[in-house]
Amino acid sequence: MNSHLIVDLHCDTLLELRFQNKHLSEYEGHITPEKLCIGNSLLQSFAVFTPTNGIAERHQITDSPLKWFHDTVDLFDREITSMPELFMPVRNSYDIRKAPSQNKISALLTMEDCTAADGNLSNLQTFYDRGVRMIGLIWNYENCMGYPSSNSPVEHARGLKSFGLESVAEMNRLGIIIDVSHLSEGGFWDVYRNSSSPFIASHSCARSLCDHRRNLTDRQLMALAERGGICGVNFCSFFLEKGSDFSTNEQIVHHMRYIADVAGIDTVAIGSDFDGIECGLEMKDYSGFPGLIAAMKKEFSPSEIDKICYQNALRVFADVLHD
Repeated sequence: MNSHLIVDLHCDTLLELRFQNKHLSEYEGHITPEKLCIGNSLLQSFAVFTPTNGIAERHQITDSPLKWFHDTVDLFDREITSMPELFMPVRNSYDIRKAPSQNKISALLTMEDCTAADGNLSNLQTFYDRGVRMIGLIWNYENCMGYPSSNSPVEHARGLKSFGLESVAEMNRLGIIIDVSHLSEGGFWDVYRNSSSPFIASHSCARSLCDHRRNLTDRQLMALAERGGICGVNFCSFFLEKGSDFSTNEQIVHHMRYIADVAGIDTVAIGSDFDGIECGLEMKDYSGFPGLIAAMKKEFSPSEIDKICYQNALRVFADVLHD
């Protein structure tokens, strides 16, 4: 077992459970109860992803984004409460602090793509009431918040829409962490200028090491640090090394080291994107964290590893989530 606790900021396990019509206890993907225990999970963020456009068509999804959201949260609630000996659903920083004393894994509900908000601020309150504590504003398609990252410099520079700006203030008020992964760079800077709370990139990497539209520039990484935010390093090979179709522990650690050097050790975190990535993985799945930790020991001290693995994320949770 890994000796360092892990907070993972992003996975797509709920989506796979829906697509495969399976319970977590019978699922065989990157994240399972057994694998979380082997990897020494302290907190796992479970994202509600809303299929739109081509994905919705491919899977013949006709539900409205809001109905899809509610049905997925119902699934999350059923799965987590069916294993009370293992999981504790968490809503605030007090819950997160309490879970380890009960030998339980914190299960944090998040969103990837806020299409379901549909331009109505009251829906953000609905998301909060259902337990959502982190929201990725966008995925790969334009929505009511703004625009996705793009290879086009003009498109990538587009900022948040007026509703997106209103939503930043509302999320700050509610105590919801703003997640800028997938967002255009113009949108990133709008969040930077308008958020009064720390914000994060839950599953992104360093653009200087891998020139992908989803990755963050040095300037963005330093801006995250300035605001007390974090960047969860994504384990997908496409974001780690140009042209790579196999993710190695060395590649992951290389991005961690780079982000620490550019923005400080307090800015580095983990955002695996497990069950949302299709490349080969040296880690294989969540049970591979002991191997990643061994690779990290070549670059970081034990106290620095703890910061990356869980302490930096817990700091942001404490700063943003209401007790």
